[in-house]
Amino acid sequence: MITSRCGIIKYTIMSEKQSLNLTLKVWRQKGPKDKGQFETYNVSNISPDSSFLEMMDVLNEQLISEGKEPIAFDHDCREGICGMCSLFINGHAHGPDEDITTCQLHMRKFNTGDTITIEPWRSAGFPVIKDLIVDRRAFDKIMAAGGFVSVNTGGVPDGNAIPIPKDDADEAMDAASCIGCGACVASCKNGSAMLFVSAKVSQLALLPQGRVEAARRAKNMVAKMDELGFGNCTNTAACEAQCPKNVSIANIARLNREFLCATLKD
Repeated sequence: MITSRCGIIKYTIMSEKQSLNLTLKVWRQKGPKDKGQFETYNVSNISPDSSFLEMMDVLNEQLISEGKEPIAFDHDCREGICGMCSLFINGHAHGPDEDITTCQLHMRKFNTGDTITIEPWRSAGFPVIKDLIVDRRAFDKIMAAGGFVSVNTGGVPDGNAIPIPKDDADEAMDAASCIGCGACVASCKNGSAMLFVSAKVSQLALLPQGRVEAARRAKNMVAKMDELGFGNCTNTAACEAQCPKNVSIANIARLNREFLCATLKD
C-alpha cells in the first residue's frame, strides 16, 4: 500500500514537471478585407503528449468559457493526410519538427514558458479568410487546368496492361505524395507554387498514361499558376526543406523540361 501510494505521488510530481505553460501570439483577422493583428493568450497545464491542434482546441475552449470568439483554423483528418492544418509556427511551416504536418506536431517539441507565434500562410495566392484560415482554392484551379488524365469510361483495365519500369513508378508515387498543403508556397520568399505544380505534373509525366496530354498539361497548369498570382521560382529550395512529405525539387526541373518541350512543339 505504501509502495503504491509512493508510486502515485512520484507519478503526480513527474506529470506536474512535464505539463507546459505557454504564451501564444496568434494572428486574428475578422475577414479578407479587415486589418489583422497578433493577440496574446496564455495556456497552462498542456500535456507534452498532446498534438498542436489539441492545444489549440484547449485554447478555444478557454476562450469560449470566457465569452470570447474562438480562433478559426483549418483541420480535417488530423492524420497527416489531408494537408488542411496549414499553420506557420515560429517561422516554420507546420512547426519546428521535420517531415510532419501541424496535426502531427506534438507539444513535447516546446518547453514550458515558451512563446509560440502562430500565423496563417502568407501568399498573394492564398488570401486570408479568417484568423488562421486561408483560401487555397487556387490549387484546385491549377489542378482543374490540367492535373488529370482523360480516359474513356467503361470496364476497369488490367493493372498490368501497360508495363511501367519500377524506377518510374516509384518516382511517380513520390511525386504523388504531395498533399497540396501549401507549405511550399508559404515557405518561398516569392510565394511560388512550383513545387506543388511540378509534383502534380511529374506524377503523370512519368507514366505512359500521362504522356498523351503532357504538352497541354504543362502549359495550362503553369499558365493558371501565373494567372493566380503565385511568384517565380529562384531555386532557394526552401519549399523542399519545409515540405512535410519530402517532395523533391527535382520535380521542378522536370516541369521546366516539360514546359520547354511543349513550347518548342508550338
